[in-house]
Amino acid sequence: MTGEITGVILMFLIAVVLAYPLGKYIAKVFKGERTFTDLMNPVERFFYRICGINPGEGMNWKQFLKAMLTINMLWLVYAFVLLVFQDKLPLNPDGNPAQTPDLAFNTAISFLVNCDLQHYSGESGVTYLTQLFVMNFLMFVSAATGIAALIGVLNGLREKTTQNLGNFWVIFTKAITRVLLPLCIIGAVLLAINGTPASYDGKDSITTLQGDSVQVSRGPAAGMIAIKHIGTNGGGWFGANSAHPLENPNYFTNALEMIMQMIIPIAMIFALGFFLNKRKWSVVIFGVMTIGMLCLLIPTMVTEVNGNPAIAKMGISQATGAMEGKEVRFGPAASAYWSIMTTIISTGSVNSMHDSSMPVSGLMQMLGMMINAFYGGCGVGILNYLIYIIIAVFISGLMVGRTPEFMGHKVEAREVKIAALVTLLSAFLVKAFTALAAYMVARHPETGWAVQPGNWLNNPSYHGFSEMLYENTSANANNGSGFEGLGDNNIFWNVTTGFVLVLARFIPIIGPVAIIGLLAAKKFVPESPGTLKTDSWTFGMMTFAVIIVINALSFFPALALGPIAEYFSLR
Repeated sequence: MTGEITGVILMFLIAVVLAYPLGKYIAKVFKGERTFTDLMNPVERFFYRICGINPGEGMNWKQFLKAMLTINMLWLVYAFVLLVFQDKLPLNPDGNPAQTPDLAFNTAISFLVNCDLQHYSGESGVTYLTQLFVMNFLMFVSAATGIAALIGVLNGLREKTTQNLGNFWVIFTKAITRVLLPLCIIGAVLLAINGTPASYDGKDSITTLQGDSVQVSRGPAAGMIAIKHIGTNGGGWFGANSAHPLENPNYFTNALEMIMQMIIPIAMIFALGFFLNKRKWSVVIFGVMTIGMLCLLIPTMVTEVNGNPAIAKMGISQATGAMEGKEVRFGPAASAYWSIMTTIISTGSVNSMHDSSMPVSGLMQMLGMMINAFYGGCGVGILNYLIYIIIAVFISGLMVGRTPEFMGHKVEAREVKIAALVTLLSAFLVKAFTALAAYMVARHPETGWAVQPGNWLNNPSYHGFSEMLYENTSANANNGSGFEGLGDNNIFWNVTTGFVLVLARFIPIIGPVAIIGLLAAKKFVPESPGTLKTDSWTFGMMTFAVIIVINALSFFPALALGPIAEYFSLR
């Protein structure tokens, strides 16, 4: 077990060590400084020319959001059409059927918003063509959209007074050509070398160790698995995601995929410091986020390593920890680490089944998604954290009797209202749609926990409630992981989570972009002895306290009905 914990520590340290120079590089790219990837200039100019984009034209926050939202709407229609008609298109060696309209609606939205909540199994629910030209494509553009939104915000913070957040199309293009593509090429090659499929062959027959002959799906999976983690997307080529032996063949690929999903979210924190020339601020943000991560990770690892108390009561030894739902090749410590990082970073990929996690682990996984600001996804993690900063600035200003200021601009009622709306929306979406699901279950008491047209829950009582709460929390956090005891491929879950996905993706992006757009247009206020220093550890802890208080008030009652009640029921 000591070796497993050492491996977890090394994975985290390697990710941080690699993220620092990557953050410096990302800052140079978007500041327009010279980098080794300038060789992509002709490719970028070609795209600008054929698309009629003037790369020198700036955008205010409204124009920036208009460009972002309109192109995302176009991608949604494109993805939906291909999924509905995939059975009539080429690259379908296994003869997989088309998706139903409600499933295609959910799938298209889910991959568009960087969630990848999969209500289908990768082997049978999509074809090679839609895996590549819908899922792969959306994984790149959704990650680039999040990065572009953050860079637009940083452009607003960088100048004393401005209405120019940069050109969305230029930032978006560079996010793909200069950041995502190079990293994905490296990741895909390493995965392919270590046994992840990279061919277009259909299913093949293999013989297991016990002599059974089974059909195993293959396909060009390595490239998708690279962007699934580097872009914090999480959608699996196979239904079992990174618990599948071809998607995650060995401990090296497990560590590689773990590092890949961490590297950009952490690098963007360091990039913030280099971009704004406020390195101390980025260190404070990284420190607060890391403390938050440890508060979730340590209880999870402890409870998984110590095993299931219900099994212990039967007198059964659990020398290797709680192994239900976990891969023997990874073990409980590495699986616990993955489960927390994938939920706080919003990747949502899994190398173990979260439905089999101990109640404390499920609680921490859900809290990570509810907070959604400890590292977070590509770009959007810092945008979520920014909302907490605005609220902390407002509260701090009231405490000292000064008009709240942030980065040299007065924070007034309009900005605080936007921040409050974004914060309250998250709690409303999770709790309202979970309540609706619980109501639908309660309408059919004669069938127990079954709701027509199919069974939703394989587990009754507290854990069944946790399954519904987790699904909506995952959709709201654009995470994509799930308590897979829930039967979610039906009209109710496809439609309701589809609406949650859209609202929870774009409003938390629109909010920070609008706030910074409004602040940046105001007159710059020079720093004075009474100015609140946002790069101090005192303010960092104030922000951490705001995060804890807001989420405790918002979600504790729901968590008490699910994982907390389940924990006490096992004692």
